[in-house]
Amino acid sequence: MNKLGQKRWIIPDGFLPERSNGDFVSHEAICVLNIGEKDANLKISIYFEDCGPMEDFIAICGAKRTNHIRLDQIQDQLGQKIPKGVPYAIKIDSDEPIIVQHSRMDTSQAEMTLMTTMAYPLS
Repeated sequence: MNKLGQKRWIIPDGFLPERSNGDFVSHEAICVLNIGEKDANLKISIYFEDCGPMEDFIAICGAKRTNHIRLDQIQDQLGQKIPKGVPYAIKIDSDEPIIVQHSRMDTSQAEMTLMTTMAYPLS
């Protein structure tokens, strides 16, 4: 049994810039590591300051694999994307233990920035 990882993760700070500068596209990614023997089915929920959540994003991270889920490209079950220029938070629920890191590439200015942090594990 895999004892490494958790099934629920929180990322309180999300933001997709409305514009990019140059050859690189501003984006965020949920970086998932599944070291277990079974595929992990992920449900991703996005929470906002002034409206209800978007709760129907799904992804899979294969057994003994990684998955870098681009948040500027993922679509929910209705085909909706995460809005740009709006702060949000992320909750990831998995049916298998996983490890989650969050990365942001902001290219909205000529001086690009890359930020990465471990997500907060809940259970």
